[in-house]
Amino acid sequence: MRNWKLRNTAGVVLLVTITGLPALARNAVTDWTAIASTTIVANGGKSPGASAVWFAYTSIAMYDAVNAITGDYRPFYYQGSGSPTASIDAAAAAAAHKVLINYFPTQQSTLDTQFTASLNGINADAQSKAAGVSVGEAAAAALLAARANDGLEANVPYSPGTGPGVWQPTPPAFAPAQTPWLAQMRPFTMATAADHRPAGPATIDGEQFRRDYRLTHAIGGTDSAMRSVNEREIGMFWTEHTGQQYARMFNNLASSQNLNTKDAARLMAMLWTGIADSAIGCWDGKFKYNFWRPVTAIAAGGGNADTPSDTFWSTLAATPPHPEYPSGHGCVTGAATTVLAGFFGTTGIPITADSLAFQDGTHTHTFTNTSDLMDEIFWARMYTGFHYYHSMEDGRQLGIAVARALLQNHFRPRRDEGVQ
Repeated sequence: MRNWKLRNTAGVVLLVTITGLPALARNAVTDWTAIASTTIVANGGKSPGASAVWFAYTSIAMYDAVNAITGDYRPFYYQGSGSPTASIDAAAAAAAHKVLINYFPTQQSTLDTQFTASLNGINADAQSKAAGVSVGEAAAAALLAARANDGLEANVPYSPGTGPGVWQPTPPAFAPAQTPWLAQMRPFTMATAADHRPAGPATIDGEQFRRDYRLTHAIGGTDSAMRSVNEREIGMFWTEHTGQQYARMFNNLASSQNLNTKDAARLMAMLWTGIADSAIGCWDGKFKYNFWRPVTAIAAGGGNADTPSDTFWSTLAATPPHPEYPSGHGCVTGAATTVLAGFFGTTGIPITADSLAFQDGTHTHTFTNTSDLMDEIFWARMYTGFHYYHSMEDGRQLGIAVARALLQNHFRPRRDEGVQ
């Protein structure tokens, strides 16, 4: 059982203040990814799992707009083309702006101001900017038409069950299940939300569940004696809103790799589309199996005599309000790390992530490859008491499957057309 302690050393932890973070080179894609994060999360209040859908809308529109001008890759929704002299930065900004004001109309005044500032900051003549704006708005219109009636925030009734193994609202808020509509939404790259549905959680009377129960009970409680100070920090690090945290991490990566607008547009579209579809597939599994969270199971004794109850046990952080299996963070990070390795052609990518989940300033973790990032998050969700090992593994595999299909079939160079 102690082998798990050897698997969490990837993240190098630093404490810095927010103002101490390095300045990063920007382009319209990274600028509007940051604006999208504020619009979707900080102002829009969208949940961690579902937020990826709006990031995907925005990123695909930017990709299609830029690609309509450069012509290097297969389009996703928009089949048109633009003048090669059009500004790709203006196209990306216009696409993102149009998508965001459509989905967040109450924020239009702020977004209009940001759009004007964005255009003013682009180093291109007025004609090139105008041509870019025209292409960007056309790409956004194509996306909005393609995604009409896709199930976004549809009214999907859901009632939790009762009894051993069944999800129930969790403390401290005992909130209703979050975003059940996501489980039934039309995906971006999959035929159905169930395309990569995992086999299901471990049966509560089996050895797999007994092992998982004991592990999370040992390392995921508020006052766990088996979790180190460093492991506690790792657990808390990844409790920030996932969409918000990943938007910064991806922007940091695009900047540190000196990606230009064209490459940043493709990377962001691949990442957010893969994450959105992995979240849709993940929520399909969550609401198919309706498996209980550790905080419920441990108080109830796991449903069998070999997993004693602990009514005083509580999680390190508040459990997210939706069924446990499979792990949402496992799904989206499995997708993200696989997309990153596919985009760059290697797992050896230096990645920097930061977290605003602490009272003593921004914490920063650095990784030398995508495997270390995935490994840290895998264990982080058990350090917080949110998940079981089996759920993390099946979530990771779901995300990997989504990303592999995306890499094979979408966002590919035009020269690969007709090549299977």
